[in-house]
Amino acid sequence: MSAAALLLPLAPLASAAPSVEPAAAPAPTGSSPSSASPPAPGSPSSPGAGAARPAPRAERAADRAAGSTQSLAFPKAASGAATRHGSAGTGSAVRIPARTVHRYALLGAVWKHADEALRGRLQVRTRDAETKRWSDWRELTVHGDESRQDDTDGPERGATAPLWVGLADGIEARVLPDGTTTVRLGLPDGFRLELVDPGPDPARPAPGRGAPAGPGSTRPESGKPGKPGNAGHSGSTEEGAPDSTGPRDENGSPDGTGPQNAEPGGTGSDGSGAEGSGAQGPGSDGTGTGDAGSEAAGTGDGAGQEAGTGAGKGAGTAAEGAGVSVLPALSREATEAAYPVASARPGTKPHIGPRPRIVTRKGWGANEKLRESRLAYTKKVKAVFVHHTAMTNRYSCKRAPAMIRAMYRYHVKSMKWRDIGYNFLVDKCGTVYEGRAGGVAKPVMGAHTYGFNTNTMGVAVLGSYDRSRPSKAAVTALSRLAAWKLGISGVNPAARTWLKSGGGKYKKGRKIRFHTVSGHKDGYVTECPGARLYGKLGTIRSTAARLQGR
Repeated sequence: MSAAALLLPLAPLASAAPSVEPAAAPAPTGSSPSSASPPAPGSPSSPGAGAARPAPRAERAADRAAGSTQSLAFPKAASGAATRHGSAGTGSAVRIPARTVHRYALLGAVWKHADEALRGRLQVRTRDAETKRWSDWRELTVHGDESRQDDTDGPERGATAPLWVGLADGIEARVLPDGTTTVRLGLPDGFRLELVDPGPDPARPAPGRGAPAGPGSTRPESGKPGKPGNAGHSGSTEEGAPDSTGPRDENGSPDGTGPQNAEPGGTGSDGSGAEGSGAQGPGSDGTGTGDAGSEAAGTGDGAGQEAGTGAGKGAGTAAEGAGVSVLPALSREATEAAYPVASARPGTKPHIGPRPRIVTRKGWGANEKLRESRLAYTKKVKAVFVHHTAMTNRYSCKRAPAMIRAMYRYHVKSMKWRDIGYNFLVDKCGTVYEGRAGGVAKPVMGAHTYGFNTNTMGVAVLGSYDRSRPSKAAVTALSRLAAWKLGISGVNPAARTWLKSGGGKYKKGRKIRFHTVSGHKDGYVTECPGARLYGKLGTIRSTAARLQGR
C-alpha cells in the first residue's frame, strides 16, 4: 500500500516512497532548533517532488475542528535490505524524505503487532511552522511491553512514546541500524509515523464560573479562602521570559510567587481561568493548529458522563465534575465532608488531604467521542505511580491542554487504547488535570504501569526530568494530589503496600511491596520518571502525609 493511501483523513500528499541512504554517524538527538541545518533534497523549504499539494481550505478546517491525525508509512518493501554495522558511514538506513505536511504538534510511530520488534533506531527531524527552521535529529523511544497494557478488544499495537515537537509543518524520518553485528532493517508490519494535530483550545470559562463554589472552596481571584489575593501569575508565554510577578525557576515556573507555590496544605486557586501558572485555566492561545479560541468540536459535557459498564465501585454513575471545566480546591473540612473515608473508625479523625484544584476533561478540551464509552474501575487506590512524559520542558503552561489533547488522541487513535493512559497529569506550573475518564474521585483503571494498573493510580508530569529538576509547583501539586487521592482510600502516603504483578518486570502473580508513592521505574524496566523527579518522591511522601494530618 502506498504512503499516500494512509494519509488520513487529509487529502493525499505527494508520495512518500522510501529510499535507502548510507548510514552516517549518529546525529545529535537533542531538541534544540538548528538554523544551520540545510534543507534535504526535496525538502519542504523549496518546491519539488517532496512538497505536498495542500488540501482544500474547507476540508482542512473541518478536519482540524477537533484535531486530526496524519499517517506516513514506511512501506514493507523498503525493509528487505540486510546491513552490516561497521565504522561511521557504513551500513544503510531507510528513510522518508523531508516533505511538507499539514500542521501538527506531536508525533510517534506505531505498527500492527506489539510482539514484533523494531530492529533499528527511529529518528525524526521537524520543521517549525512559524520560523521554518529544522530541528536536530531526535530519537524516539520504543514503548516495549507498555504498548500492550491497555485492555483493548483489538490486537495490541507496537508503538514508540509520543514526542511533542510544537507547531510543525515538515517532517523527515529515518530508521538506522541498531548497532548489532548483523542487522536486517526489517520494519514491523504496518510501521508508520503518526502526526497529531491536537485541535484548538476550548473556550475559556468566564472568571469565577469554572465550577460551582462549594463549602471551603476558594473565592474568585483568591489564593486563600475568603480573602482576595493573587489569582496567579500572568506573564510570559515562553520559558525564561521576563515576568513582572517575580523570579522563575530553571523550568520557567514562578518561584514562590503564586498560590501554586503556597505552603502545602493551603487551598489553591479557584479556576478563574487566569493565565499563568497554578491559577491558570486552559487558554486559547492558538496552541492547537486550528482556529484558536473556538470550542473543540465533539467535546462532551465532562468526563465520564456516559453510563459505564466497567467492573468495580462507581461503574455506570455520572462522573464528579461533569459539565464544568474546573473543580475548585477545597478546604480540609469541606474535603472531609465530601469524601467520607471508608476505613476511618468511628470516633477517629479521617486522614485525607484537601482536594486540589483540578482542570477537568472538559477544561482541557477532551473530545469524548474519541474514547470508548465503557468505563473500567478497580477496587481502590493503594498506591500512586509517578511518571514523566519524557517530552520537552520548554513549553508555556497555557499550552499544556494542547499537549494533553495530543497525547489523548495518540493513545486512543494511534495506539488503540480505550482512553488516555494516565489518571492525572500535572504541568510544571502545578496545574492538575484530569486524565482517564470515569470520575476524579473514583478508582479508575488506568494504563500507566505495565503489570501494576490494578488498585493504583498513575500521574504524569509534563516534561523530562532525567537531568532537569522538577519545579516546586509540580512537586507540591503531586503531594496534594497524592494526599487527597490516597486519603479517599484510607491510605498513608508514607507507608508501603503489597501489589500483585500482572506481568512485565516481575513474574505474573508475584506479590511485590511498594511505597504507596512510587516511581514508574519501581514497577517496570524504565528510567521514568527521570532521576531528578524520582529523587523528589521522598519529599512528596512526607508532604502528602502531613497534608493528611499524620
